[in-house]
Amino acid sequence: MKNIIAILLVCLVGTSMSAQIDRSQMPKPGPAPTINIGEPETFTLSNGLKVLVVENDKLPRVSARLIIDNKPYTEKKPGTKTMVSSLLGTGTQETSKDEFNEEIDFLGARLSYGAESAFASSLSKFFPRVMELMAEGALKPKFTQEEFESEKTKLIESLKSEQNDVGTIANRLSSSQAYGSNHPYGQYVSTKTVEDITLEDVQNAYKNYFVPENSYLVLVGDITKKDAKKIVKNTFGKWKKATPPNTSIPSVKPAQYTQINFVDMPNAVQSEIIVQNTVDLKMADADYFPVIVMNQILGGSFGSYLNMNLREDKGYTYGARSSVGDSRYASRFRASASVRNAVTDSAVVEFIKEIDRIRNEEVDADKLEDTKKKFAGSFVMRLEQPSTIANYALNIETEGLDKDFYETYLEKINAVTQEDIQRVAKKYLKTDQMQIVVAGKGSEVIENLETVEFKGKKIPVLYFNKETEKVDKPEFKKELPEGVTVETVYNDYLQAIGGKETLSKVETMMMKGSASVQGMSISFTSKATQEGKSLTLVEMNGMTLNKQVFDGEKGYASAQGQKIDLNEQQVKDLKVTSGTFPEMKVSEGAKLTGIESVDGEDAYTVQLTENAKEFYSVDSGLKLATETVAEQMGQKMTITISYKDYTEKNGVLLPMTLSQNLGPQTIDIKMEEVKFNEGVTAADFE
Repeated sequence: MKNIIAILLVCLVGTSMSAQIDRSQMPKPGPAPTINIGEPETFTLSNGLKVLVVENDKLPRVSARLIIDNKPYTEKKPGTKTMVSSLLGTGTQETSKDEFNEEIDFLGARLSYGAESAFASSLSKFFPRVMELMAEGALKPKFTQEEFESEKTKLIESLKSEQNDVGTIANRLSSSQAYGSNHPYGQYVSTKTVEDITLEDVQNAYKNYFVPENSYLVLVGDITKKDAKKIVKNTFGKWKKATPPNTSIPSVKPAQYTQINFVDMPNAVQSEIIVQNTVDLKMADADYFPVIVMNQILGGSFGSYLNMNLREDKGYTYGARSSVGDSRYASRFRASASVRNAVTDSAVVEFIKEIDRIRNEEVDADKLEDTKKKFAGSFVMRLEQPSTIANYALNIETEGLDKDFYETYLEKINAVTQEDIQRVAKKYLKTDQMQIVVAGKGSEVIENLETVEFKGKKIPVLYFNKETEKVDKPEFKKELPEGVTVETVYNDYLQAIGGKETLSKVETMMMKGSASVQGMSISFTSKATQEGKSLTLVEMNGMTLNKQVFDGEKGYASAQGQKIDLNEQQVKDLKVTSGTFPEMKVSEGAKLTGIESVDGEDAYTVQLTENAKEFYSVDSGLKLATETVAEQMGQKMTITISYKDYTEKNGVLLPMTLSQNLGPQTIDIKMEEVKFNEGVTAADFE
């Protein structure tokens, strides 16, 4: 195949060998190079399937990607499309699930399916057979009740695990608020909607929407058009011609006024902030190139306004980003970051400040030119991948782009001016119609959030629950009943788990458990003494990942071969949290600060030190959680351990699940062994 990229050499010609260069002036950029992009070979089957072939014989591999470009539709039972995706590839009318997967593995191929897509990749010599398997899985699925029930259970369990995930809840609310709950982009999948799905629903969704109309098959790699035609006709030629149901998409309405949409996440260790407004922008629009350059400057790169402010200058977050959508159906501008609870309101102010800045201040000329250069560099690098040519050709087909859209890409980027940046910023960043979605711990952030102003006016706060329903302002902190003290809370807890007399006999305690982290199994060991000594050990395959030792007065932490002594604050925190049952005595400085919600349950909050507090159920008296603040890489991070599944062990109620929250990640440690007064020695704390 002919070379698909022509690299043009830029020649600098001097008028004189002795000409002097004026280094006080930045050289003017030359004209954007012309990019010649080869077109894929194409053909269409009688059933309507369009095929694009990009030949590249540098490696003996071929990939195939099927895209069904259906119009988005609102699901009657959200989650049905997810179930279609899960069930495709779990066996066909001709081959069992195990036999199907075994052959894929034997061929060294990759194969995956989506509700309206499929992908396959293999060595070129195996590709004809892999395409047969891809087509068999896509066109002759066998949706069995057994597989349906299995995949449904997995999906429900996954959704349950996300119920307390701040990012998930924030994204759910932001989509619903931007597009509306009856819009395809505004729907969300819940355990309730999935529970209502039947096998028949899945079969009907597949039958209606997995059709060749609006479908594209993209082949890239060591294959000719002639061979591709033969293989595709043999595999997808019998795909029955059909069109999807005609659906209408609800119109999207912008917010009436700038507002804060808040959802309370009582267990949140940080707030998730999403600043957004709807936009009407498509790739074919004249504003497309000025908008993507504008967004790159605002929040599309590490050196953007938002990231340099919120991360580098203020230290509020590990990263702040923004994007502007370009869907044919509905889009939005979106900027986001995860920030510490204490700076939630300040972060919102800085988001608005930077958005307002790019609308009203001319962008620096050097920054604009630097951004253009980075676009050019990344664009040229992408052209080195054969799949890019196919993707660009597909975009021209589906997005209604001019044939020379990508050949003139750099020319259009280079033509963007400072005036263009400010013009599109004012047009697409609607500071008077913005939704500022915040998911966070209401008891800690709402008081300051309600004082946030823009242009001298307070931004109203609207309240929502996790199901995106508007609600009245929740009661974040409740008044303490008369007579309740730290001592009475501790006494209720000790009585609930076994009583002081029983607990006083527990001189040492050892607990062992395990957890799964990113598919890997880790073991957990905890040892404690009545005097306040403690050991925490995390291992994987016999190798120590993390170890913390505290002898009651001093200690250390070790990880990856490095040993670091505990600092003064860590020692202070461990003195009041370590031991078999530290609640047997009230530590100096412990304060009862109020009643907060923990997993929907009212809990007394005991502030132990500046960095440590614990929560005890108002109803049962049981300890629900411990929260500590640690510093990592100059950033403060809140770590929460939740205590669940209380079970009686030798006359004492103990939590058999420790759920540890580390930023966005949650680890559930299941306790498997508990020993009192054995298995602990003095050497454990050395």
